[in-house]
Amino acid sequence: MSERTQVAIVGAGPAGLLLGRLLELGGVENVILEARDRAYCEARIRAGVLEQGTRDVLIECGVGERLEREGLVHTGIYLHFDGERHRVAIDELTGGRCVTVYGQTEVVKDLIAARTASGAPLRFGCEEVTLGEDLESPVVGYRHEGVERSLQADVVAGCDGFHGICRAAIPAGVLRVWERAYPFAWLGILAEVPPSTDELIYARHERGFALHSMRSRAVGRLYLQVAPEADVAQWPDERVWEELEVRLGVEEFSLERGPVSEKSITPMRSFVAAPMRCGSLFLAGDAAHIVPPTGAKGLNLAVADVVVLAEALVERLAGSSSSTGLDEYSDRCLARVWRAQHFSWWMTSMLHVDPHDDAYSSELARSQLRYLTRSVAAATTLSENYVGLPLHRS
Repeated sequence: MSERTQVAIVGAGPAGLLLGRLLELGGVENVILEARDRAYCEARIRAGVLEQGTRDVLIECGVGERLEREGLVHTGIYLHFDGERHRVAIDELTGGRCVTVYGQTEVVKDLIAARTASGAPLRFGCEEVTLGEDLESPVVGYRHEGVERSLQADVVAGCDGFHGICRAAIPAGVLRVWERAYPFAWLGILAEVPPSTDELIYARHERGFALHSMRSRAVGRLYLQVAPEADVAQWPDERVWEELEVRLGVEEFSLERGPVSEKSITPMRSFVAAPMRCGSLFLAGDAAHIVPPTGAKGLNLAVADVVVLAEALVERLAGSSSSTGLDEYSDRCLARVWRAQHFSWWMTSMLHVDPHDDAYSSELARSQLRYLTRSVAAATTLSENYVGLPLHRS
């Protein structure tokens, strides 16, 4: 069965779904293809801190009702180190800009609901998705509900993540890749307990990093630095809570415990592939770049990519027919990607205990943390990057 659309979007994560929404509002036909089923997509536990720009985009495109009602607006973050508690007032240092705690899972649910209500094509359970060799006139092949299909498109948006087919379809020698693997991982838990803090806590302890985050007023999300080869079975609930108490511990803080509903280990890596375009194939989000989660940039980078891409596609396919935006897409996105890469690396290096570092490196990290608590300029740099640089928008 042969079909045609203006934009074929591979992947129904936040990048693909938001791109589809923005194109739909801009009058550009698009079809979203997803290998997993809807239940899986709506259950994946991922990021949960939205930059100011991400929040604004979601509200402006009509999927922010629940976000505004249930999202937790944070105007600062806490830093715990050397047994002391310090607060960085992000809003005061960025002209009133804030972050919002609202799970990526919830963002996906909201976008799927809007897509379903509009009736625009969204196909879950697509099997054997392939991308033809001709990336100038792309054709996406797949099987859906037992029917072999061929989708011709003016443009393909690769929003299918780090392990997806789109980046792999780019011929050898086109992409340049930069990557770094970190000598630690995160053990994350989801706990059915009200958060013990009103804002996120980033802690550096001699035994490793810890983060106290949240997903709602009733659900806590907490993390511990562990070895990359760590086994979840080695971390029963009691051990996790005890270690969190040690690493987060300061005199002004008390950790509440509760039932653990989810537990997983996430490796830490940095990755960039460039350019983010090959012919009529455009990569967005994790398909093109990965950051360690310390700086809360992954989801927000994906949103920034698709805002740029959507504007360029609307300009080309539903507006003036100019290709300037598409020609500039990769460079515009990569400028932001590398800024986020540096910020994420900096936060990761400052807050984690590298098992390969010596005492000198440890003192450098502690000195940087002390500087952040004493210098308005240093705290402003952290705040501007954490709350998110302005999105490229026409």
